[in-house]
Amino acid sequence: MLYRNFGKPIFFKMDPEKAHHLVVGGLDKAAFMPGGSAALRLMYGVPETADMAVDLFGVHFPTPVGLAAGLDKNAAAVPGFSSIGFGFMEVGTVTPKGQPGNESPRLFRLPSDEALINRMGFNNEGAEAMKERLKALKHRRIPVAVNIGRNKATSNEAAHEDYRQCIRTLYPYGDFFVVNISSPNTPDLRSLQHGSELSFLLAQVKEEMEIQRKATGLNKSLLVKIAPDVSDTELEYMVHTLTEAGMDGIIATNTTITREGLSHEKAGEAGGLSGKPLRDRSTEIIRKIYRQTGGQMPIIGSGGIFTSQDAYDKIRAGASLVEIYTALIYEGPEVNRRLHAGLRQLLRRDGFRTLSEAVGADHH
Repeated sequence: MLYRNFGKPIFFKMDPEKAHHLVVGGLDKAAFMPGGSAALRLMYGVPETADMAVDLFGVHFPTPVGLAAGLDKNAAAVPGFSSIGFGFMEVGTVTPKGQPGNESPRLFRLPSDEALINRMGFNNEGAEAMKERLKALKHRRIPVAVNIGRNKATSNEAAHEDYRQCIRTLYPYGDFFVVNISSPNTPDLRSLQHGSELSFLLAQVKEEMEIQRKATGLNKSLLVKIAPDVSDTELEYMVHTLTEAGMDGIIATNTTITREGLSHEKAGEAGGLSGKPLRDRSTEIIRKIYRQTGGQMPIIGSGGIFTSQDAYDKIRAGASLVEIYTALIYEGPEVNRRLHAGLRQLLRRDGFRTLSEAVGADHH
């Protein structure tokens, strides 16, 4: 209620990107104040319970709801985000070299559609800066995944070098890694999802992960984040290629470039659409991936989750974990407790003892 009544009216009068930086900066400062993290956990934390915890990718997730990539691009506020009820978080998308991203304005709210459009363009400080931040964190409350991409100036032919460089720089500091080939805001990036380009990229990235595993003795998982704007045939090919390449999981999905059913005047802005309008499409893609892989490829469900029912639908469709982004902007940090409590009720209603038992239940 605090956010909805006081924070949101202030933030929603501000430029969306300024509000974004204020939230990330504020969480960073709050967590480093004496007693700051404890105060955040008291207000917004979600206690770990055996029925909701998930073990996946060789990692323990205290709760199943994570923060999607894009909000903390530089790992600037990991302790803060770790204290407001998330079970894990993605940082990034990070590129080897820092880059400014696209020109402003590049972030738009569509309140009547409960959606956001962004065309940020992988604005970030670069892999070395992220490495220093993650290295400085002595203790982590939740797993941190590193979402990696290519620099705008890098061609698709040389893209594998950028992904490899990110892994080389950050391997010891991420709990798992996510290859982002599905953002609509870097020219031609999405074409890396198809054909021989995908097979080649995955082989290269997998090779680098193996080199780092041997060098460090640390075993890290590698996931790929895919777009919702694919045909059934394209999806089938992608999933087959990801499975053949030995990927450890899929994040479904990134933002969409479709604009069906929107009412807000900003609906025509270029960029990736997130929020409520993406909910059903991302759930449908999760269902198709689960069916195609016989439930053998772990899925993180992302896209349009605002309610515990939204999250539960993705879990029953085949997601082992879920992520939010837009709901945090619209609902504030209280959203995690609400999602968590609602999910537990839905599990109990349907006779599941643990969240993991419900994964893919619609298929059985």
